[in-house]
Amino acid sequence: MIGGGQGAFIGAVHRIASRIDDHYELVAGVFSSDLEKSKLSASELRVDPSRCYSGYEEMAEKESTREDKVDAVAIVTPNHVHYGPAVSFLKKDINVICDKPLTLNLEEAVSLVKAVESSNAIFALTHNYTGYPMVRQARAMIKDNKLGKIRVIQAEYAQDWLTTNLESKEGEDGYKQASWRTDPKRSGAGGCIGDIGTHAFNLISFTTGLNLKELSAELSTFVEGRVLDDNVQVMLRYEGGAKGSIWSSQVAPGNENGLTIRIYGEKAGLSWNQENPNYLKFSPHGKPSVTLTRSGAETHPDANAVSRIPPGHPEGYLEGFANIYSDVANAIWEKIETGKATSQFIFPSVYDGLNGIKFVEKSVESSRHNSKWISFS
Repeated sequence: MIGGGQGAFIGAVHRIASRIDDHYELVAGVFSSDLEKSKLSASELRVDPSRCYSGYEEMAEKESTREDKVDAVAIVTPNHVHYGPAVSFLKKDINVICDKPLTLNLEEAVSLVKAVESSNAIFALTHNYTGYPMVRQARAMIKDNKLGKIRVIQAEYAQDWLTTNLESKEGEDGYKQASWRTDPKRSGAGGCIGDIGTHAFNLISFTTGLNLKELSAELSTFVEGRVLDDNVQVMLRYEGGAKGSIWSSQVAPGNENGLTIRIYGEKAGLSWNQENPNYLKFSPHGKPSVTLTRSGAETHPDANAVSRIPPGHPEGYLEGFANIYSDVANAIWEKIETGKATSQFIFPSVYDGLNGIKFVEKSVESSRHNSKWISFS
């Protein structure tokens, strides 16, 4: 693991997720840019001190020469420390599991795509909502033409935790998370749009398979003193004629983690909400709506394959991450046994990450030009 030491929220999430299906063991890492803090984290995590490294370059070099070298590295750092570690391990043909968004900017993203294409390693991006069973149910139903031609997509991701200037209040809960997410040097060109807007955008792409043609965006910053956006509204035009919209906000009081997607086609509509993730509403035109449940009688095999427990027992955030980790583990095992991993694995790829960074930068560009329509190609 790169990052994820003491005080890091997402590192613990990745470690829990990696262990849920018994595929992984944490054996090495660089848990902080501060070596002493990294050593303390390694001790707490029961990692051999000799495999707690001073930096990711040293770790990539030394691990690649070990007989028991790591099979994969998880990168759970702020955005500006994704590219360097990813490239270092890809050059050593060590598989990479990277938190989103892919990189700090588009230049790095394009370069990282080339690094993946030049490597024999697997690369996965942890857009964890793609691992939810009912999201995969929606994807399967759309592929099976249950909705007909897609016409309208609405996605929103609303939070309220940055309603005040939390990043300026050192010592308060959430300060560390707020400080880097609102800093363009560590977060990139987008604030809210990069942090959560990319999840909404990725969810549309994952479920519908549609390719974005152009977008028009308005990025707003409501909290005084904040540099990056904290509220985003984006209009989307897709190839084939579908229209979409995304609202993402981190200054919407009363919203904790309100990720919702609604998809409407010629024949039917679908609706899914992350805060009640085990259910998917299916609305055939002219017929009563049906609520599909995780692990239910009508659930698609793609959804059942990533469910662990009977319906009525909630699965959600941690299991979504775990499904991506397990998909990657299966791909790694296949590569070990056959020499390559097939395309049947559906975890988010470096190309999904590239599109996410394009989405951020093109939205920023559009907003700077009075919400001008910008080509996505």
